[in-house]
Amino acid sequence: MSHPLRAPVAACAGLALALLLPAALRGATPAGEAPPKPLTGAQVLAASTAADWRALDPSNTLYLELPAGRVVIELAPLFAPHHVANVQALARGHYFDGLWIMRAQDNYVVQWGDPDGKKPVGAAHRTVGAEFERPLRGLSITRFPDPDTYAPDVGFVDTFPVAADAAIGRAWLVHCYGMVGAGRDNDVDSGGGTELYVVIGQAPRHLDRNVTLLGRVVSGMELLSVMPRGSGALGFYEHPEQRTPIKSLRLAADVPAAQRTELEVLRTDTPTFLAYAEARRSRHEEWFKVPAARLDVCNLPIPARPRGNGGAAK
Repeated sequence: MSHPLRAPVAACAGLALALLLPAALRGATPAGEAPPKPLTGAQVLAASTAADWRALDPSNTLYLELPAGRVVIELAPLFAPHHVANVQALARGHYFDGLWIMRAQDNYVVQWGDPDGKKPVGAAHRTVGAEFERPLRGLSITRFPDPDTYAPDVGFVDTFPVAADAAIGRAWLVHCYGMVGAGRDNDVDSGGGTELYVVIGQAPRHLDRNVTLLGRVVSGMELLSVMPRGSGALGFYEHPEQRTPIKSLRLAADVPAAQRTELEVLRTDTPTFLAYAEARRSRHEEWFKVPAARLDVCNLPIPARPRGNGGAAK
């Protein structure tokens, strides 16, 4: 049986970079001439093709509508299928409409939901069994070569940051900036997606495998990261007027096509991604004088761009 962890980024990056370099630069460097400069991340993305990108699935994409604009969230049913199904049911039942951003803790999370816990959930469930991790079998992880403090292996599965431990045969999503999870009480099965949070600070990896992660923000993080910080315990707002109202939370599939935000994201299972990751691992832009030659799984933002027009990635 093949190992579920793909070859490390560094092992394939040379080939990937060679494939992306202009033909004139791929040949042997003539004697006495300096070798071509390594590509930057921007150059790798500029050389990408349509096959290096994939569109968001409308049935697994949420639109969080705030007074300041739209936040686009991609769901991760591969890792939290029951939570994703419950959040989809909550969205279809308009559960979040008229609720609030009720917490903003500096360098940590922004959280939204019903602070009183009284709004009916309709056909959804208020609690769902914890989905902190899943079997490693069946996953193909694009693995990073650098050591990680919290897991034997880290990398990406279909644009989501992942950690894994082959010794126990388990894998899990990790708490990088922009990741979305389901708040819970002390009981591990007390969360179901009626309270959702997004990481807005330095990656709190100590939360990995302690909370169910179910998605990530693809677009609109700037609307969440600037929320006024709550003055109460854990960043909760102490007065209702401090909260930001939620206009609606909808599945993209339930929004008319003309009103959707059509985005595509860089695939993480291609030579282009390996080249992009290596370019971010050792930065070669003029500003950088000492390339780190290290790559943290939470320090590799996955580019997104408008779908179908080759627009600039974000």
